[in-house]
Amino acid sequence: MRAKTSIFLALFTVIAVFPLQAEESLTWQQCVSESRQAHPDLSSALALVRQAEADKRITAGSMLPQLDLGASILRSGTTDNGIAASSVSSYSLLAEQLLYDGHKTSNQVASNEEAIKAAKYNYSAVSANVRYLLRSAFTQLLLAQDLVALTVEIAERRQKNVRLINLYYQGGKEHIGSLHQAQADLAQAEFEVSQAERGLALAQTKLASALGRDIHTPLRVQGAYRAGDLTAGKPDFSLLAKNNPLVQQFDTKTMAARYALDVAKSAFSPQLYLTSSVGRSSPDRWPFNALDWRAGLTLSVPIYEGGSGRERVSKAKAVLSQLDAQKKSGYLQIFDTLEQNWKNFQDARRMVIVQKKQLDAAIDRSAIANAQYSNGLVTFNEWVIIENNLVGAKKNFLNAEANLLIAEAQWIQVKGGGLDDQQE
Repeated sequence: MRAKTSIFLALFTVIAVFPLQAEESLTWQQCVSESRQAHPDLSSALALVRQAEADKRITAGSMLPQLDLGASILRSGTTDNGIAASSVSSYSLLAEQLLYDGHKTSNQVASNEEAIKAAKYNYSAVSANVRYLLRSAFTQLLLAQDLVALTVEIAERRQKNVRLINLYYQGGKEHIGSLHQAQADLAQAEFEVSQAERGLALAQTKLASALGRDIHTPLRVQGAYRAGDLTAGKPDFSLLAKNNPLVQQFDTKTMAARYALDVAKSAFSPQLYLTSSVGRSSPDRWPFNALDWRAGLTLSVPIYEGGSGRERVSKAKAVLSQLDAQKKSGYLQIFDTLEQNWKNFQDARRMVIVQKKQLDAAIDRSAIANAQYSNGLVTFNEWVIIENNLVGAKKNFLNAEANLLIAEAQWIQVKGGGLDDQQE
């Protein structure tokens, strides 16, 4: 049974160290490039920008001359003899140019321009979210790969311990409880190997989704647990919060609402148009020998709309008030999140240093304890505790390195760093 286990672990080690050819290996920059092109959330955000740009062009179009061309042929007759009595043909070209509407259209165009800015800030915010999800998935796969290798290493160490304790038991130096404990530790290690393998498959799936892939295939990432330098001293959280794309999006939405309020007020203003037409209507002849033309001004003054105009102004004021409150609330939330994530990033960096020292100490203690146990200078219980501390220290250090990258990704996200951010 133990021989089969050793063979299994040896094969698993080979697989972990030398990945299957079917696995696709990706660097962080390759992941960024692919996600930028394929992630559906980015495509959706970009479509919103295009919609906002189209809305502006639609509104601005009403400030340009409006042309309509019409033509008709009318025939009439009696039902008694079935002979048509007459026919009339006509055509006309109508032109209309807005001259004045109380700045209603120009304010609507200005509101559309702010809406475009808001859509672009939304794209930046979505890009920041996508980057965080991608970086998290990348880190989790990197961790899963290393965890598979670590659990195999631990299982092999547990296997060696079982063989050692079994020899001592056969020689009368250890009791059956020690052997059973070593075997239980091996069973736990073997379970963690299979658990890590399942975690690896899950991490591959999550990275494929973060890349925007419809088809999930085995993936492998290349990278190191290396974070960027921390800001020297405490950052200016107020400035960072104001530059956050979500806060800037609220700013532009508020400005758009101000223009929308002006648009609502302009509904009470008169509208002046320059109109002209050219055409001809003639019986029984086509084309026509002469043209009819007209030109003039058209003035429209709203008198009474049942109070709907006042209600539109009231609604626009309420929308503006709502957005002002949301902007302040959003700023405060981003400010708090910035300070929290900056703290988490610092803590994670220092935790890596602490866990590295813990690991170095555990390695030294394990080497000494192994020698002492072989010479009978420490008991089994003391030796097992040191062995378990070494296993825990290796796992803690690996998790601390991964947590550092996640904390950095959260810090970059709350600052508004998107897929174009070059920090790793």
